[in-house]
Amino acid sequence: MIHRLCVIGVGLIGGSLALALKKYEACRRVTGCGRSIQNLDKAVELGVIDDYHTDPAVAVQGCDVVLLAVPMGSMQAVMQAIKSCLSEDAVITDAGSTKGVIIEVAREVFGELPAGLIPGHPVAGNENSGVVAATADLYQGRRVILTPHENSHKDALHKVVQMWQAVGAEVKQMDAELHDHILAATSHLPHMLAFSLVRELANSPHHDNIFRYAAGGLRDFTRIAESDPVMWRDICLSNRDAILAAMDRYRDELDRLQQAIRESDATALYDMFVEAHDARAHFRRLLDARERDCGH
Repeated sequence: MIHRLCVIGVGLIGGSLALALKKYEACRRVTGCGRSIQNLDKAVELGVIDDYHTDPAVAVQGCDVVLLAVPMGSMQAVMQAIKSCLSEDAVITDAGSTKGVIIEVAREVFGELPAGLIPGHPVAGNENSGVVAATADLYQGRRVILTPHENSHKDALHKVVQMWQAVGAEVKQMDAELHDHILAATSHLPHMLAFSLVRELANSPHHDNIFRYAAGGLRDFTRIAESDPVMWRDICLSNRDAILAAMDRYRDELDRLQQAIRESDATALYDMFVEAHDARAHFRRLLDARERDCGH
């Protein structure tokens, strides 16, 4: 049981966690924190939070768990604001998409990594944002990756694991650097491709007809280009090296495909598509099996 949770950044991710913890009676009280009074008032109205403060230093006082659900570029300022106001045994976790930078920033702000800091990343969400998008079932059957560091206390880790399991998530642990490389390939790169493709099509002289007659494939592939620009700007800057490496690998693969088309190499094209087809089918079977295991 969490006695008092502070959610700094009451949007889709933080708001959904608060709703789910309330639904499963795993948290007695939720205090919200953010810059938008309108969003915080809406969060109270929707029952996502019980009260709020706009000053993080005030919001965290008396809280046993603090969730940082702000853009990556705001993490350092928030940590700086709360570092002297946390309860002695407070557990701090986050929902950022990159983990190495969280550890670096925490070390810089606190002087040493706090024992109560458990970096985390709920691999969930969609292109929507704001507290109105929050839902209590967002984390059902979804993965949450935790990247505890050398100073992480086992009790703090246990509490964060239990928190996510209480809302139906599957919790995994891994090294922060490994996390950042995996997410660069599986999440960050696809978003870069969607953003760049939509920009290229929008700047085409035939953009009106392109979007008017676009098939479902374009709609499905580019859906994530509606994601929060601030969040993705910060992800690019915080996971720059891993994203660039993933983009280089993709560019090499695209070059091979372009060469096969240019040379009308039917065999090479067929082999590439068969390999991709089979890999995607294997990936789908893994997802289907995981959903069955989670009861979906």
